Amino acid sequence: MRIWSVHPRYLERQALVACWRETLLAQKVLCGETRGYTRHPQLERFQAQIDPVASIGVYLEGIAVEADARGYRFDRSRIRRPDAIAAQIDVTDGQLAVEWRHLRSKLAARSPEVLTRWQDVTSPDPHPSFRVVDGPPATWERAS
Repeated sequence: MRIWSVHPRYLERQALVACWRETLLAQKVLCGETRGYTRHPQLERFQAQIDPVASIGVYLEGIAVEADARGYRFDRSRIRRPDAIAAQIDVTDGQLAVEWRHLRSKLAARSPEVLTRWQDVTSPDPHPSFRVVDGPPATWERAS
């Protein structure tokens, strides 16, 4: 499961669709509708919020907005709290850097043309659900 902290504009089609599907699964976990993945480390930042389901709903909406911009049709009826308002979640610049390297390696293998589009980006924007703060990668990060 990869719930990207980087802005969804950087994701190629495969990663955007995977992020949508995996975040829908994360939403089910946060709603208590599955026994699997309940301790998945990528969920920690959402579980730590006052209203985790609202936070994941806001995140999903950000993915859906990017899908709309590309002419894709993601089914927003699957977002449990589509009109939710939630505070931004802190993400460290160290975490964004790790994810940016990880995404760039995936793009090099799967979508070199997308990698070329972003070749001059050294510090990516975060997903709108996140606010960048100084710090190291998240303790839950496992990307090498």
